[in-house]
Order: sequence, then structure tokens, then C-alpha cells
Amino acid sequence: MTVPSSSPAAAADLFELLCEQYAKRLPERLEDLAGPTSGTVDLPLHVVWSGRRSYGLEQPRSRMGLYRTVLAEGQHQDLTSFLNRDLLIAQWPVLRTLIPRPIRHVWEAAFPELATARAAAAA
Repeated sequence: MTVPSSSPAAAADLFELLCEQYAKRLPERLEDLAGPTSGTVDLPLHVVWSGRRSYGLEQPRSRMGLYRTVLAEGQHQDLTSFLNRDLLIAQWPVLRTLIPRPIRHVWEAAFPELATARAAAAA
């Protein structure tokens, strides 16, 4: 018997599959995220194949857009090259609400300091 794609079991399987894919891309440590903290970042075509590719890090909305895009579409090297540890932690409380649940789950499970940043922002 085949499980219909709209069933809870199929949704759980898809969630787990997505989590596995995102987990393979993670850096070993948040300290490996050595991306820029200022200036403009131009993403390569393999990360953004259409639409906006250039992001100014001084503008919070632009920076948030960059991080959302890289978290969702970037490979391991993209994460370490374009994301910065301190900026990620600082904007995580808001950023986590803007990214898909599998990405949020994988990053918070791997890096407890992100959950700490979320709790500190809520306090």
C-alpha cells in the first residue's frame, strides 16, 4: 500500500529528508562562518539563479534577505564564505521565523548558541 502524499507520515518523511539534506551542508562550528560583516555581497548563480543577487550588509532587511537565501540555497562553502557567526547569532531570533522549519530545526539542533540567542531575545 502506498501512503498518500498528503498524509502525516509522508509529511514527516519529507521533513526528515529535508533535515538530512540541510544537515550535510552545516559547518562544523559556528566559528567557521567567516563571512563579511560590512559592504556588499554578490551571490554566485549557483546560489541565486534568478532575482536579486547583491545584498548590502548595512541594511538590516537586505542582510536578512542574504542570510535567508544562503541558508536555504547555499552549499557548505557558501555558508562559511557568506555568513558571519556574530551576525547570524544577532539576527537569529527574527531570522528563525523567516526560514523553513527544517532549516531552523537543523541549525538549532547543531548549534545550541542559536537557541540561547532566541531565548535571550524573548526575555
